[in-house]
Amino acid sequence: MTNDQPKDDRLTALTMAGPAFAGLFLFIALPFLLAVVLSFTNLRLGSPLPLKWIGFEQYRRIFSDPTFFRALFNNAVFAMVIVPVQTALALGLALLLNRPLKAMALFRTLFFMPVVFPMSLVAVVWTLIYAPSANGLMNALLKSITFGFWTPKDFLHEPMLALPAIMLLSLWQGMGFQMVIILAGLQSIPSVLYEAAAIDGSNKWNQFLHVTLPQLRNTLIFVMLVTSILAFRLFDQVEIMTQGGPNDGTTTVMYEAVKIAFEQQKMAKGAAMTVVFFLIVLTITIVQRVLLKEERAYD
Repeated sequence: MTNDQPKDDRLTALTMAGPAFAGLFLFIALPFLLAVVLSFTNLRLGSPLPLKWIGFEQYRRIFSDPTFFRALFNNAVFAMVIVPVQTALALGLALLLNRPLKAMALFRTLFFMPVVFPMSLVAVVWTLIYAPSANGLMNALLKSITFGFWTPKDFLHEPMLALPAIMLLSLWQGMGFQMVIILAGLQSIPSVLYEAAAIDGSNKWNQFLHVTLPQLRNTLIFVMLVTSILAFRLFDQVEIMTQGGPNDGTTTVMYEAVKIAFEQQKMAKGAAMTVVFFLIVLTITIVQRVLLKEERAYD
């Protein structure tokens, strides 16, 4: 190998990665930097006041606004339910579908199909499912299951039911994505590990605890990180199904930021909320990685 070969490899790698880096800069880094700059101004669309640098005033307004803390609380509750429950359900589905049975590819496709549908379409369909009348699909199902004892509920307009209703929709729609990732992790586990465990007399439960879960550690960490980020980005379901109600019971940080920026035209305050939201999600991601400490394989 000549001395020029490593330089050629680095040049080739940079050339191939160039479009990806350009996309990250143009569509992620640059908009975020713009949001940071705007958050220190008084920008408001349609306002006759001149653009002025006001420092941390927008952040002071955010942290003195009870609606922001209610939105943050709703986001936290949503994430604390969705992340473990969706990961556990996806793991169960992946284990169920990781079998050499006929038509298994069809079942995998059916479970993954909700991920492909746009969230706007899914939210509209589930709004119809949650119809408050006795003939609504969810009310009729629960009445049938409880042998007529269930009374019809307005799921999307009752304070105790609105957020759980959105959680159920999100579990159904996003579970297939995690399932596919975990399924790929299951299929990468060497079969000799299970054979060795079986020879040692381990039953299926012990094999799951001492072979499957340790081998899926990195996969599960990735799934939990991605699910946490997506859970804090909750917006579409709230906008379409409840518009933040009832009594701000389903409002989220992303929903509030969009409403303030585009409905109230307070671009600077919306940008400040976006920056705070980014820092919160970044902190949660770092804490998860530190606590779970992803294991890396070395050759």
